[in-house]
Amino acid sequence: MNNFPDLTLLTPLLERYNGRSREALLPLLHEAQALYGWLPREVQEAVSRTLRVPLADVHGVIEFYTMFYNKPTSRRVIRVCDDIACRLRGSADFIAALEARLGLRSGETSSDGSVTYERVPCLGMCEHGPNALHNDDPAGNLTPADVDNFLARAHPEPRIQKHGGPLLKLARAGKVIPWSLSDYEQHGGYTTLRKALAMTPEAIIATIEASKILGRGGAMFPTGLKWRFTRNAPGTPAEKHVIANADESEPGTFKDRGLLEEDPFGLIEAMTIAAYAIGAENGWIFVRGEYPRAYRRLATAVARARQAGYLGHNILGKEDFHFDIQVRLGAGAYICGEETALFEAIEGKRGFPRIKPPFPTTHGLFQQPTTINNVETLMAAMAVLTIGLEEWLKIGTPDSPGTKWFCLSGHVAKPGVYELPFGLTIRELIELAGGVPGDRQIQAVLMGGAAGVFLPPDRLDLPLTYESAKANNFPIGSGVVMVFDETADMRYALYQLAHFFAHESCGKCYPCQLGTQRQLEILQRVLHNGGSTPADKAALEDVGFAMTHTSLCGLGQTAATAVLSATQLWPELIVANQR
Repeated sequence: MNNFPDLTLLTPLLERYNGRSREALLPLLHEAQALYGWLPREVQEAVSRTLRVPLADVHGVIEFYTMFYNKPTSRRVIRVCDDIACRLRGSADFIAALEARLGLRSGETSSDGSVTYERVPCLGMCEHGPNALHNDDPAGNLTPADVDNFLARAHPEPRIQKHGGPLLKLARAGKVIPWSLSDYEQHGGYTTLRKALAMTPEAIIATIEASKILGRGGAMFPTGLKWRFTRNAPGTPAEKHVIANADESEPGTFKDRGLLEEDPFGLIEAMTIAAYAIGAENGWIFVRGEYPRAYRRLATAVARARQAGYLGHNILGKEDFHFDIQVRLGAGAYICGEETALFEAIEGKRGFPRIKPPFPTTHGLFQQPTTINNVETLMAAMAVLTIGLEEWLKIGTPDSPGTKWFCLSGHVAKPGVYELPFGLTIRELIELAGGVPGDRQIQAVLMGGAAGVFLPPDRLDLPLTYESAKANNFPIGSGVVMVFDETADMRYALYQLAHFFAHESCGKCYPCQLGTQRQLEILQRVLHNGGSTPADKAALEDVGFAMTHTSLCGLGQTAATAVLSATQLWPELIVANQR
């Protein structure tokens, strides 16, 4: 492979970015890497000069994000999910067949430089496990027999698997042509924005407050209150921001991907309503790097909405209402799902979380007032205005009104995104999905994702509501429900969860940086020894306590949650075969 870049290829790109500020660093690095397959030092120096960003900072950003490469890498990269949900669906067999066909191990590039191969954490297609990315082309439900078709990019692309109802937020997904604005309009698109613009911003915020929508990404902060805080914060509309957090990167979480890929105009309309309500002119969608199809479709939808006058100045004739959106692509860092780390990423920095206070509603992106909402949260707010507050409150329960997206994966007959009214039990959700195949018994259910808790089979009749979750000490979180049948190796599952957090810890604070590594080492020893001693259980509890109570952000604060829940429910997972 030729390691000396032809910098003439870079000249038109640098001219296009000339005069931009540091916030353009991530998109410029993505485009430069697309030219060369990696980011040689000469390219980094050119980027540094163009954006006037210190070379050390450019290098630091490249080192931080796993999808940027500072060593020779092919333009053709194959990434195969090797995380927990895909393992439950038999990914080990596909991985073995693929590696044999390529003659490569994870992290290697072929001798002729034609392909780079990686085993990676969750790709957000858990309902299609085993799954993989061939450059930007996603593939799912892969078997050893599919290796050749996958390598030839002839394997069918996965589509959203949605179930349940009432489908208030997913009604159009899978029905409209994602890149067609006219098709979106024919399916009711932009009628809710017109309705919203006939209301005052105060009336919209009051409606959202009355709807009791809590943040659907897991934080569960009242949405209406967040909007009110941002609206009341000092600053002009040109100094305020609305951000859609589309960086769902936790194993088992894939609820937002279907909407992003299948109904991108829906998110744009929902953000525009939020911007009108809080008085913001600037919109940002931050999409995880492993969602290239979603990124392409969102970028196309934003451009077409802008051309049609749905973004820009005086939207739909509303004088002095100006709003536009930029789409940003991440580069492989779970920590960027944390809101302040996401701000840092957009600003062209490493995704380190900030200390709070101050809070984003007054000091968010660029230290300006910012509302940041999960994709589903924004769609829920639009759904309230679409059907009306009274109808919304009839759905679900009094304390958990409306619907929630649940990401069902693992050992179930019909994995997918389920939009359901709050109040069904965990068992009823699993039964809606056809139960566990082969009449096998449920061993455990992981609620809330990698940062969630395990529930045993005798606790599956708990309602899926916020009040039930609080009373029974399990998280709704981002809606992850991952089913493990009796054949699952739970020790290996715990090891995978620990490996994920150790890999994704940003390293800013020592409790998380060291704690996730110690947790992984203990569980690796337990896995290899088939069990260990009571000292290992005590060590896990000590490490988990320290991380939970002293870490800077939610990653470290929840990195031990699932593991500790497992050691409490099934102590024999850790203590066995004592010698």
